[in-house]
Order: sequence, then C-alpha cells, then structure tokens
Amino acid sequence: MLNLLLQTTIDGDPDDWNIDRFSRLGAFLAGLQDKEGRLAFRVTARNRTHPGAPDPVLSTLDASDYDQLWLFGVDGGDGLTPEDCAGIGRFRRRGGALLVTRDHMDVGSSICSLGGIGAAHHFHSRNCEPDRTRHCIDDTHAAHILWPNYHSGANGDFQRIRSVGSIHPVMRDRQSATGVIQYLPAHPHEGVVGAPPEDSSGRVIVEGQSLVSGRRFNIAVAFERSEHGGRAIAQSTFHHFADYNWAPSSGCPSFVGEAPGDGIARFPEALRSTRQYVRNVAFWLCA
Repeated sequence: MLNLLLQTTIDGDPDDWNIDRFSRLGAFLAGLQDKEGRLAFRVTARNRTHPGAPDPVLSTLDASDYDQLWLFGVDGGDGLTPEDCAGIGRFRRRGGALLVTRDHMDVGSSICSLGGIGAAHHFHSRNCEPDRTRHCIDDTHAAHILWPNYHSGANGDFQRIRSVGSIHPVMRDRQSATGVIQYLPAHPHEGVVGAPPEDSSGRVIVEGQSLVSGRRFNIAVAFERSEHGGRAIAQSTFHHFADYNWAPSSGCPSFVGEAPGDGIARFPEALRSTRQYVRNVAFWLCA
C-alpha cells in the first residue's frame, strides 16, 4: 500500500477551501484497489500549520514515508515557506510523485517557488503566460477576478476536454465511447498551466475551451520521471477535485458568489469520467 498525502496551503479556516472540502476525492482515492484487489493507497488529508512558519510535514517531506503529494494551492500567494518548498523539492528528487494544482489569478501562486513543476503554473503576477495576447479577462461575468480566469462553465457543471498530442496514459478510458477521458468538472475561472521549455520531461496532455472567448487553454502538464525526480502533474484548477464541483450540495465558502449548475447531477457520465481521470493520475504517478 502506498502513502498518499492530500495537502492544502492554508490552515483549517472553515470558510475557505480547507482540506475538508476535498473529502470526496479522499474517500475515492482511499477506496481504489490494485490488480490483486487490495487497497492501493493509505490517504492522509491535512491543512498546513500556521502560515509564515515552516510546516512540520511539508518542510521535512523527503524524510517521510509518503509516496505521493497532492498539493492544493488555495492560498493568496503566501501559502508555502522556503523551507516547505525545499522539503517538497527534496521529496521529488528522491523519487516522490506530485500533483500540484491551484486556481485563477494569483490563487496558490506560492507554488511558483517549487522547483520544476512550479514553472508549469502561470499566474497574474508571477510567471505569466508567455503569450501576452492572453493577458486579458476571459470570465467577463466576474470582472473583479483578473486573468488567468478561463471560463469553462459553472461550478456543478462539466466541461468537454480534449487530449493533446499522443494519448497519455492519464487520459485513457476504456468505458468511454472514444477510449479517452472526455469530461472534467467545470469552473467559471480556471487558472492555466504550460510545459516549461527548459524541461523536456513535461508536456501538455489535455486542454479545455472557454465558453466565453472560445479560446483553448491547457488543463494539465505531465512530467515523466527524470533527473528532476519523480513523476508529476500540474493541473489548472483545484476545482476539478473539490467536493463542491462534484456535488454542489456539499457547499462552498461564503465568498463564492456564482450560482452553481446541475450538469454533473443530470449527466452521471461526467462524474464517472472525472473519477477515471483521478484513478489514472494516482496509478500513473506511482508507476
């Protein structure tokens, strides 16, 4: 059994995207079985300790028995200390696997300080998208949220996604009519990722499309095992994994102002597709 850590970059504020808001993801991962029918993952879910001081788990992650870290960048830009980033970096270099995700504008931008995978995440104030024509508001329904904020649909709805390049193992789906993952949860203002040109181990594997501008945007970058360390996934938004986006009845923080949709509830195939994607990621990261 492999040890998997689900971790946020904030403390346990009940009116924020704390780790309790990813409970459905945790339960799903904890129930996955290997080829012999045994439980595959021992899942630990936690928030960080007080911001501004090194987190006792993240800053020493390389000395732990964790095999995977799924890191949810939900902070305002100060969620990780240099010691945390160093610990995560050593963890990956010794072979640990990462999934690192964030949200719109500068939400979670402290992950930019992570070596390697941090360079795959584009924000408003740090490591901006290289194409300056994209430095504009996409989600015009929430003009106070600045770019990147790609509008893939309402929370609680789903988006149709497209595989990029040769079909990556994370995108395989035998139950899909196309043999490929077709759906993920939607979000009104997604962040964006890109393959760092200086790292040949990473490539874009899936993209979405804005319902407002029609622009395509990168959803995930996959990094193979390399001299930089273990496998990794950079994901455009943590809302692909949040309870609220899998089932809006789960609730959300009070600062979320947009009305949710009911697309996933009306079309169960979208949630099945999402779970298949999560399963693929978990097993690919440890291969």
